[in-house]
Amino acid sequence: MTSDLLGTLGKTGLGVLVTIKRDGRPQLSNVTYLYDGDQVRVSLTDGRAKTKNLRRDPRASLYVNGPRGRSYVVVEGKAELTPVATAEDDNTVEQLITYYRDAAGEHPDWDDYRRAMVAERRLLFTMTIDHSYGMAG
Repeated sequence: MTSDLLGTLGKTGLGVLVTIKRDGRPQLSNVTYLYDGDQVRVSLTDGRAKTKNLRRDPRASLYVNGPRGRSYVVVEGKAELTPVATAEDDNTVEQLITYYRDAAGEHPDWDDYRRAMVAERRLLFTMTIDHSYGMAG
């Protein structure tokens, strides 16, 4: 990926996660993502269409629009999903805490965050980028 396209992706932002429906058509979801230079991470909820699609077919794309729509980047790869958070001290919750810290800094109440991750049945999507394309601004 060129540095211009990498600049469009940035470290964190809003994008469109594209998964594949059972009938082969794309399913698009707005998501907040975190990019660390190698992988994209997204917090997902169990039971949603994108999560079900990724369990069936791990191929995914993330589309990020540049400023004023004059540039964009699409990154593609295969999703890895953690287990669903089931306890406030499980490994998935710890990974979601790392994700939150990397994306937004410190949370005002980590105990509340831990409870929410379990109650919402959260999991973490991680995708190593295999291919990218786009248009630099």
